[in-house]
Amino acid sequence: MIPGASPGSPADVVRGIVDASLYMVLATADGAGRPWSSPVYFAHLEYRELFWVSSPQAAHSRNIAVRPQVGIVVFDSSVPIGTGQGAYMSAVATLVDGPGIERAVEVFSRRSVLHGGSSWTADDVRGASGLQLYRAVPDEYWILAKDGRPDHRIPADLA
Repeated sequence: MIPGASPGSPADVVRGIVDASLYMVLATADGAGRPWSSPVYFAHLEYRELFWVSSPQAAHSRNIAVRPQVGIVVFDSSVPIGTGQGAYMSAVATLVDGPGIERAVEVFSRRSVLHGGSSWTADDVRGASGLQLYRAVPDEYWILAKDGRPDHRIPADLA
């Protein structure tokens, strides 16, 4: 749970963690199923779309090209041992190209500027820039259950 936040529904916990965090860990696998994890700075649109910028040559980008199913975790690591909380997601990730790139890059740019980063344009994520914009659409969300039983997740309905 985010420090100072009051407990809420699982969906409220997911929203609080995603809003307070700058990075998500993206879990991908290559065509042979070999796993790879990468922390990436991200922006989101109403928790339903997550955006990040990466090189198409990065391992996670190459993995997404052949296996778009990904796992995502956004975790509050600022709290004492045993009290941490995470937002877990399964999602499908894709390269953002063509129609929709302007909207997606605007979402990413707005959050980047809010956190002291650069403003981004569509030209920054296509062509010779060496970077591309990616999008993940979660289909399920979970949080860690805090019910005294060993580590397990409970669903969070963001509908």
